[in-house]
Amino acid sequence: MKIIKMDKSPREPFANPIFTAPGVTIQKLVPDSKDFNLNIVHFPKGVRNKFHTHDSEQILIITSGKGTVATEKEEKVVTVGDVILFPAGEKHWHGATNDSEFSHAYVTRMGSQTHILE
Repeated sequence: MKIIKMDKSPREPFANPIFTAPGVTIQKLVPDSKDFNLNIVHFPKGVRNKFHTHDSEQILIITSGKGTVATEKEEKVVTVGDVILFPAGEKHWHGATNDSEFSHAYVTRMGSQTHILE
């Protein structure tokens, strides 16, 4: 068994072409897992990721702020405590609203690829 204190996990810059602007950070919570990716991503106000898909399901757990999650068919505002499930292959994006920073934990299967679509 391993216990991770989220507030003790360091934030690292997360520069990636999937984001619409710089300033995103990541906390790697279980880097030793053989089955799952579990990280917290922090978005500055107004920053989101671009439309993308994953090879596995993706679960988001909102940990702070207010954000938007969207598919091609709908957009929803989400807040702390909301849990979102994106099926494998579903085109989607997520990020901070213009008036709030935003953080979420995400879970994907280890080895799942992300495909940027815009």
